[in-house]
Amino acid sequence: MDIPIFPTDSPPQSKDQIRIEDLVVTPYRDRFRVHLHIRVTPFLERPNLLLVARDNNNRIVSELNVIETMHHTMEFTMHLRGLSEPAGQYTLLADLFYETRNPPQDRREVPFTIPEAE
Repeated sequence: MDIPIFPTDSPPQSKDQIRIEDLVVTPYRDRFRVHLHIRVTPFLERPNLLLVARDNNNRIVSELNVIETMHHTMEFTMHLRGLSEPAGQYTLLADLFYETRNPPQDRREVPFTIPEAE
């Protein structure tokens, strides 16, 4: 009997084929945290990720480094820091890279909104 290690519909790819396939940002109800769901191409060599959230003034409010991830589908919680009131427009920038981030191998930018308090 064969037990597949990887899903048969998406075999692991070589390093040069790896991309960010999906990135979803969902604010938590407390408005000071966001849930991230990120999916990258299944890989043979483990990539790095840098995730940076910026406010409307381009100020960094959260940052997350993922070094040589073992999973191609990931979920994280980012805390928005240094804010007394988080309502507003933000951008999450995700860089996927191997040896160097300049330039990244792939980049995804997702705008998101933290709503006013209810």
